[in-house]
Amino acid sequence: MTTTAQPVVSMAIIAHNGAVLMIRRRQKEGELLWAFPGGAVEEGETPEQAAVREVAEEVGLTVVAEKVLGDRVHPKTGRAMVYTACTVEGGELAVLDEDEIAEVAWVRHDEIPAHVPYGLFEPVQEYLDGVLVNA
Repeated sequence: MTTTAQPVVSMAIIAHNGAVLMIRRRQKEGELLWAFPGGAVEEGETPEQAAVREVAEEVGLTVVAEKVLGDRVHPKTGRAMVYTACTVEGGELAVLDEDEIAEVAWVRHDEIPAHVPYGLFEPVQEYLDGVLVNA
């Protein structure tokens, strides 16, 4: 019997105009309802390329990957995750993947705990503390 490992999930951390982009899933993944845009890294793709592609496919924005903030095994899902800071280059924000996404929102720094009550991955929180607090 062979088992196929689940692909790495790449998440885009997009800070813009004093807020970070988050998506609300149609279906909860365990306790998780709000998340950053992202998805599985496809064969031949880097996590940074996957983050850029997923943002375009899910919410219609063109972004540039700036730097990987960190990676971990997600404590709630057990999935391997990579988090990439991205900047907006263009596009129109919209819900393009209506099967997976119920809504999108620009979330201010002080609103993050209401969207993610269990807290963010520490390197992501530190990055957002730096780019959103002084925005």
